[in-house]
Amino acid sequence: MLLSYLRDRLRLTGTKYGCGGGGCGACTVMVSRYQPGTKTILHYSANACLLPVCQLQGAAVTTVEGIGSTKTRVHPVQERIARAHGSQCGFCTPGMVMSMYTLLRNTPQPTMEDIREALGGNLCRCTGYRPIVDGFRTFCQESNCCQGNGNGTAGCCLDGESPPEKSGNVSDSVPETEPQMSQRFIGENIVWISPVSLDELIQLKADHPQAPLVIGNTNIGPDIKFKGALHPIIISPTRVQELFAVTRTAQGVYIGAGCSLSVVKALLEGLVQELPEEKTEIYRALLQQLGNVGGQQIRNVASIGGNIVSAYPNSDLNPVLAAGSCKLSVVSKGGRKEILLNKDFLVGFGKTSLKPDEIVLSVFIPVSRKWEFMGALRQAPRKENALATVTSGIRVMFTEGSSVVKELSICYGGVGPCTVSASRTCAAIIGRPWNEQTLSEAYTVLLDEISLSPSHPGGKVDFRRSLTLSLLFKFNLQILHKLWEMNVIKEDLSEEMSSGIRPLPNQLQPGIQVFQPVVNGQSVDDQVGRPVMHHSAISQATGEAVYCDDIPKTDGELHLVLVTSTRPHAKIRGIDVTEALQVPGVVDVITSKDIPGKKFRTFTGVDEELLAENEVSCVGQMVCAVIADTREQAKRGAAVVKIHYEDLPEPVFTVEEAMEKKSYFQPQRTIERGNVTQAFEEVDQVYEGEIRLGGQEHFYMETQSMVVVPSGEDRELRVYLSCQHPTYAQESIAETLGIPSNRVSCHVKRVGGAFGGKVTKTSAIACITSVAAWRSGRAVRCVLERGEDMLITGARHPVLGRYKVGFMNDGKIIAADLHYYANSGNTADESVLVVEKVLLHLDNAYNVPNLRGHSVACKTNLPSNTAFRGFGVPQSMLVTENMINDVAMKLGRNAEEIREINMYKEVSLTHYKFQFDPKNLLRCWDECKEKSDYDSRRQAAGEFNQKNRWKKRGLAVIPIKYGIAFSEGFLNQAASLVHIYKDGSVLVSHGGTEMGQGIHTKMQQVASRELHIPTSFIHITETSTSAVPNTCPSAASFGTDANGMAVKNACETLYRRLEPVRKQNPTGTWESWVKKAFLQKISLSATGYYRGHDLYMDWEKQEGQPYAYFTYGACCSEVEVDCLSGDYRTVRTDIVTDIGRSINPSVDIGQIEGSFIQGLGLYTMEELQFSPSGVLLTRGPSQYKIPAICDIPLQFNVYLLSDSDNPHAIYSSKGIGEPVLFLGSSVFFAIKDAVAAARAEAGMDGPFTLDSPATPERTCLACNTDFTQKIPPSRPGSFKPWALNIP
Repeated sequence: MLLSYLRDRLRLTGTKYGCGGGGCGACTVMVSRYQPGTKTILHYSANACLLPVCQLQGAAVTTVEGIGSTKTRVHPVQERIARAHGSQCGFCTPGMVMSMYTLLRNTPQPTMEDIREALGGNLCRCTGYRPIVDGFRTFCQESNCCQGNGNGTAGCCLDGESPPEKSGNVSDSVPETEPQMSQRFIGENIVWISPVSLDELIQLKADHPQAPLVIGNTNIGPDIKFKGALHPIIISPTRVQELFAVTRTAQGVYIGAGCSLSVVKALLEGLVQELPEEKTEIYRALLQQLGNVGGQQIRNVASIGGNIVSAYPNSDLNPVLAAGSCKLSVVSKGGRKEILLNKDFLVGFGKTSLKPDEIVLSVFIPVSRKWEFMGALRQAPRKENALATVTSGIRVMFTEGSSVVKELSICYGGVGPCTVSASRTCAAIIGRPWNEQTLSEAYTVLLDEISLSPSHPGGKVDFRRSLTLSLLFKFNLQILHKLWEMNVIKEDLSEEMSSGIRPLPNQLQPGIQVFQPVVNGQSVDDQVGRPVMHHSAISQATGEAVYCDDIPKTDGELHLVLVTSTRPHAKIRGIDVTEALQVPGVVDVITSKDIPGKKFRTFTGVDEELLAENEVSCVGQMVCAVIADTREQAKRGAAVVKIHYEDLPEPVFTVEEAMEKKSYFQPQRTIERGNVTQAFEEVDQVYEGEIRLGGQEHFYMETQSMVVVPSGEDRELRVYLSCQHPTYAQESIAETLGIPSNRVSCHVKRVGGAFGGKVTKTSAIACITSVAAWRSGRAVRCVLERGEDMLITGARHPVLGRYKVGFMNDGKIIAADLHYYANSGNTADESVLVVEKVLLHLDNAYNVPNLRGHSVACKTNLPSNTAFRGFGVPQSMLVTENMINDVAMKLGRNAEEIREINMYKEVSLTHYKFQFDPKNLLRCWDECKEKSDYDSRRQAAGEFNQKNRWKKRGLAVIPIKYGIAFSEGFLNQAASLVHIYKDGSVLVSHGGTEMGQGIHTKMQQVASRELHIPTSFIHITETSTSAVPNTCPSAASFGTDANGMAVKNACETLYRRLEPVRKQNPTGTWESWVKKAFLQKISLSATGYYRGHDLYMDWEKQEGQPYAYFTYGACCSEVEVDCLSGDYRTVRTDIVTDIGRSINPSVDIGQIEGSFIQGLGLYTMEELQFSPSGVLLTRGPSQYKIPAICDIPLQFNVYLLSDSDNPHAIYSSKGIGEPVLFLGSSVFFAIKDAVAAARAEAGMDGPFTLDSPATPERTCLACNTDFTQKIPPSRPGSFKPWALNIP
C-alpha cells in the first residue's frame, strides 16, 4: 500500500497510520492525475492506507511534507490550523491539513459546507474540532477570520502569511501522455494486472473469473487486510476508458461503472441544475445518499460499480437504484446485456447474480416521469461517514392528476442479508389512493413482510423494524406535501406533522471563547496567562513532528506481532510454534517460558501475567509473540501459531453474572455519612432506579507503539515508546529481564493521544518487546494495528448503577444509597482504584445529608479494562445525575430546579470529611445559566415541543466538582533538570509526557517567567528516565501542577545563581550574563523538585484528604431530537469552568472542548459490543464510532471563570484535562429531556429508562412513538442475542 511505501521506503512519515481501513483520515494524501480529455489536472484526497502503489502509475502524490515545512516555507493551511490552536497531540493534523489543502487546490474560496464535507472523513480525538474549523474557516470568502471571535490577544491567523496557492500553479504543466501499455506487477502472494482496453479486460476476466476487479480498493483492500481474504490475481481496470464513460440520452444517463462516487455526485448535481425538476427525482434521491457514503477520501476513489456489486446488506445506493428501476450494462466473452438492478440481481450477503466472468460496464439511471416521486431515507450510528443501520429507497408513480398509486417500489437496506424489496407492501398500496387509511394498513403488511430474528446479525432488531415503518411514514409525509403542492389534495401537512420531514439543524456557527486577561503591568515577555500556540503545533502540521513509529529503522531491526487467545476461559494444553518458525523471515516466537525475570506485573497488589502460560481468561489475552524481519512476515507467522485449549465451564461476561457468582476483585469499598437507613423512614417519597453505562474505547489516534534497541554492551536497553508513565515501563522491563533499572532508559518524545490507556498495557507490551530484543540481540519494533489495540488494551469500565433515593415533596433529597458495579475484565489492572474514585465523587455538587455508596470491581472474562480520562468519575456522576433526574420527574419539575435545591451552598464537608468552599461552583452554575440564556431557551423549547410532533427539543444544565491530584500522596511528586548553555539557550527536561495536553508548552512558559527570558530561548527535550528519574504518571490532571513546580524550582535556583553576575552588569544581556557566569565557574545546571501534596484516604475511617483542590464547572446543552429515527443534533453548548488563573488559555480551552466532545461520545455514541462468546466485535472506526466534525455542537461557547485564584497550584492555575469530560453528559440529559417531552405527548410521564450511551436506537425506542409500539417485543431468554448487554 502507498502508506507503507511512503513511510518505509521514502521515509515520508508525516502520513500517519491510524486505522488501516480508510476510516480515520490520518493517512490522507493528495493524488493528482492528468485528464487528457479536458487537458486539466484532477486533484483529490485519498487514504494512503488503501491505495495500492501499482495503481498510481502516471499519478502525482502530494504528502504533507510536499506542501510546506519549517525548513522552507510553512503553507497557510499548516499555519492556520496551528495558530488557531487546532493541533494538540498532532497525530491527526497532517491528515486534516491534506484534506483542506486538496479542497483549496480545487476550490480556492470554499464555503463552510465545503470545509465540513472535506473534513468529514478525518477523525480527531483531542481537539473537539472547533479550533480546526475556526482555523480553516478563514479561507472562506465570507469569513471574518478570527478577528471577531473573542480570542483575546491571540492575534490573527492571517498575520504574516502569503496567500494560498491557486489550483494550477504548482506542477500543472504536464506533457501529453504516451500510448499506454498493459502492466503486470508480480508480488510475493499477488499478481496485479492493469489492462488498458476493454477487450483485454474481458479476456483477463474470462481467463481468471475468480479474480476481483479493483478500482478504489475500498472493499477488497480491507477484506485482504482484516478478513484474510486471498486473491492470487487482482485485475485493476483503472485505465480502461469505457469504464469511465458517461453517456446521456433522453431516457437517462449511463455512468461508467468505474466512475468514483465523487464524480457521480458532481455529475448528478449538474444534471439536477440543468434538467426540469420533475425529471430529477431519482438523481436527487441518489445525491442525498451519496453524501453519506464514507468520507470524502473514500468517495474520491470508490467506484459506483464496485459499490453496487459489493452488495452490502446496508448499502445506501442499492435500495435507491433498485427502487428507481436502474439497469446495469454487463459485458463478457459472451457479449453484452442489460440487467435490471432488483431483488433478482442482489441475491444474498455480498452476492449478486453476475457470473464470474461478467463485468459491469455502466449503470443506467433513468430520468423520472411526471407524477413520479422518489425518496431516500436512512438512519446511521453517526450522522455522516457511517454505514447505515437501515436505509431505504422508495419510488411512487401516481395516476395523472390523482392520488391513486399506479406504481410503487419500496426497497430497504439493513434488514436482511441484502437489499430487500417490500413487494407485498407495495401490492397492498398500488391501485389505492395515497391516504392515511391506505398507509395505516400498509404498515401492518410491512411489519409482517420484513421480519427479523431477535438474533439477527448486527442486533438492534426492534429498532430496525421500527425504522422500516418510520422511514415509510417520513416518505408518506413528503408525498402528502407534494400532492398538496400539485393541488391533488386540499390540505397541507400541519406544522406539527411537517416536523417529521424537516431536517435537523446543521449550520455551524462561530463559537465564543472567553478568558481573563493577564494582570495589569505584566511584562510582554512574560508568557504566563497568554494564549500561546502549542510549541509543536507547526511541526505537527508540517509532518515533521516525530512520533514513536516515525523513528528511523535500525540495521537488522525486527518486527513483533502478538498472538492472542481466541477463548474466553480455557486451559492452555500446548503451544505449537513449529509451523510459525518455518515461515520465511520469522526469527523467533516468544512465550512465557522465554522471560528471564518476572513473568508478571503487580500494579495494585494483584499479579498479572505478561504472557499467559497455563490458562487464558479472556479473548484477546496475550499468549505469545512472533518476531520477524518484516511486519507482514511476523503476521503470517502469528497466523499459524497453534494454541491447544481445554475450555473451562461458565465464563462470566456481565456484572449480573459476576454478582451471581460473587466474582469480585478485592477490596470492595463502602462509604457513608449520616444515617441512611433511618433517613429513609422520614422522607415523603422513596424511589429506586438504575442506569447502565457502556464502556468506551480510548481510540487514541496513535496506536500502542514502541521500539526497543539493545546497546550491545553492559546489558543496556534504549526503549522508545508512546507512554504516559516511562518510569513504570522502565521498572517493568528491568524486572522482566532481571536487570537493574539503570540499564534501561525509556524515552518519550510525544504521544499521539493516550487518555489513560498508555500506562499499564503499554508497559506490559514493552516488556514482551524487550524480551524479544533481549533474546535476539536486535532492535525490535512493535506497533499494534487498530483492531489489535482495541482487542488487547481494554477500555473504560462499563458500570451498572443502582440507587435508592429519599426526598421531600419540595425537592430536597434527604437520603441516597448508591451501588456501583464495574465490569473490570479479567485482571485487576487499576480497577480497585477506579471504584474508589467512583465513591469519592458520588456526591458531585450535592449536599445530601445521608449518603451511602458501595462499589465493587467485578471480575469477568472480558479483556481487562483500565484507566480512562476521568478514572471512574464520569460513571459515578452519571448515576448521581440520573438519580436527580428521576427525582425531578417524580415531582413533575425541571431537573435544574432539583439540582439547585440540593447543591452545596456554603463552606461544607464532603462525605469523606474534606472541607471546601463551593462559592466558585455556584458562580459557574449561575454564570452558565446566564450566558446560555437558559430561562428563555427553556421556555422556547417548550413552545417548540408543543408545535412539533416528531421533533423535540431538550435542555440540561449539569454541574461538576472534580477532585484534582492523586489520592496516593507519593504520586504527586515531580522533578526536573534545567541546563543553561553558554550561548544562553536553555534545555528543560521534566517528568511529564506530552500527549497533546500542552504540558511542554506550559513548561516553556514557566521557565520563561522564572528566568526572565523569551520562550524562544527555551527548548523542552524528550521525557527520559535517564534525565529525570523516578517520575510519576502524566495523569489525574496533575501534570502541570507537579512538573510546573519542579521546573519553577530549578529555574529559581539558576536565577539566584546568576544574581551576582546580574548585579555586576545590570544592563547586560542574558547571553552576556550566562557567559560571565561560566567564566566565574557558576554551575549552569540545576535539578528541580516538588514534593507535592500529602494526600490520603483512610477507607476504614471513611475520611481523608484525597485531593488538593476541586475544579468546578457547569454546562448547558440544548438538543433537537428526531423522534422517528432517534437522531439528534446538539444545537448549542455553553461551558463555564473555574480553572483558576490559566497558564495558557488557548491550551486549556482546547482541553475543555476536546474533553467535552469525548464525553459526548461516551454518553451518546460510542458502543463497545461483544459477542455472546466474549469476542470484541467493534475493532475499528467502521464499527466503533467516535464523534466526527458532524457531531460537534452547532454553537460551542467556552467561558473561563474570571477572578478566580487557587493557592494550591502553580501560578494559581487548576488542572483541567479530565473534569469537563463528564459535562458531555449534559447532551445525554438534554436528549432525555427531549424524549420526556415526546413521551408526555403520548400520555406517559414519570421516570423512564434511558441507558448510556443514548444512541439513536435507545433514543428512538424510548420516545415510544406509534411505530415503536407496533413492534412486538422479543421474549428474553427465548433467543441468543447477537451481542451481550454490557455491563
